[in-house]
Amino acid sequence: MKRIVVLGAGESGAGAAVLAKKEGFDVFVSDTSAIKDKYKQMLDGHGIAWEEGRHTEDKILDADEIIKSPGIPAEAPMVRKAVERGIHIISEIEFAGRYTDSKMICITGSNGKTTTTSLIYHIFREAGYDAGLAGNIGRSLALQVAETPHEYYIIELSSFQLDNMYDFRANIAILLNITPDHLDRYGNCMQNYVDAKMRIIRNQTPDDAFIYWNDDPIIKRELEKYDIRAVQCPFSELKERGSIGYIEEGQYTIEWPTPFNMEQESLSLTGKHNIYNSLAAGIASNISGIKKEVIRKSLSDFPGVEHRLEKVATVRGVLYVNDSKATNVDACWYALESMKTKVVLILGGKDKGNDYNAIKELVREKCSALVYLGADNAKLHAFFDPLGLPVRDTHSMKDCVEACYELAEPGETVLLSPCCASFDLFKNMEDRGEQFKELVRGL
Repeated sequence: MKRIVVLGAGESGAGAAVLAKKEGFDVFVSDTSAIKDKYKQMLDGHGIAWEEGRHTEDKILDADEIIKSPGIPAEAPMVRKAVERGIHIISEIEFAGRYTDSKMICITGSNGKTTTTSLIYHIFREAGYDAGLAGNIGRSLALQVAETPHEYYIIELSSFQLDNMYDFRANIAILLNITPDHLDRYGNCMQNYVDAKMRIIRNQTPDDAFIYWNDDPIIKRELEKYDIRAVQCPFSELKERGSIGYIEEGQYTIEWPTPFNMEQESLSLTGKHNIYNSLAAGIASNISGIKKEVIRKSLSDFPGVEHRLEKVATVRGVLYVNDSKATNVDACWYALESMKTKVVLILGGKDKGNDYNAIKELVREKCSALVYLGADNAKLHAFFDPLGLPVRDTHSMKDCVEACYELAEPGETVLLSPCCASFDLFKNMEDRGEQFKELVRGL
């Protein structure tokens, strides 16, 4: 019996373990952190051995194959030892793909992938398609394949998940954009990160589709390096040669495989970045044969994604917006670009090698004040203080919201769009957003 070891026992790892057990493997799960009770119960319920708070070397390095959770870096000591032993390391998505023939609609990009994934899932469900939501959001793909299989899977893929995918094939691959992010995990080398993103087209055939943003300079450059076999379906903000999706004279337009259009102002998602997300989702749905009236209705009534430009409340004439998912500079740029009022901007957290020059002019133009929220705000002070805006330094969400309340004038917007990861002060970006919303609603 082949032995599978799963490193990491979160949603991804626990799901992979259940599928491995179902497929007849000897399975062991190891996590250096505490395992949540719900995952312990899941593992125990399937008779899967596990450990927490440590990695027992001899139990791990006798594996025939290791499934590594995406949060574990390649530089982790146990991962390095496994590589030295010649043990093949894969992702949960790679493993799950071996045991299903379902259609895979896969979405990646530095920004917009959660919104686009959620929008596609919304359209598919409204169309009555049997679809599962997986990857970075939703339930573990492996667990769904094992216990609740679907005809279609709509999968958000991070660069970390793509890193350890080899034979997996996306029937529809969507690449929204590539901008600097997670460079701390890629040796501070942008090309390493770019290469990870481009893995989404790996193994595609002429029967598949590749949807991408035609205006992205990095994607344009990279496409010249690849022999792309899938049908290329580029989209752009404006009609240009080769794009099958675009906006023209206020019309949202898709040319292929069947012509589709609707009024741009009818789209539920606003802002330039959401034009791209809506185009990608519409093209994927059109390719999948969903009826035009369903696509049109779904693009009009999609409620949006929590923690992404989420309107929380208006207090004393000030609108508070939760954009906690903006964990890189480019995401913050899009958020600021969409603002129609002066902004009190909340920045800070765990810096991932950020270059803030991309938002410098927008901050100067749109912001009335800045509130720094992090364990260490020195880099923010050094970069933004010279702009001469009012600045507050805070180290908790309570102090941050109080500072915003004092600084913001009626008619302005308080925008939590931090540019950074959340792990210095919060459990995750959801925790950061939830704390913000709770405190705002208590004002």
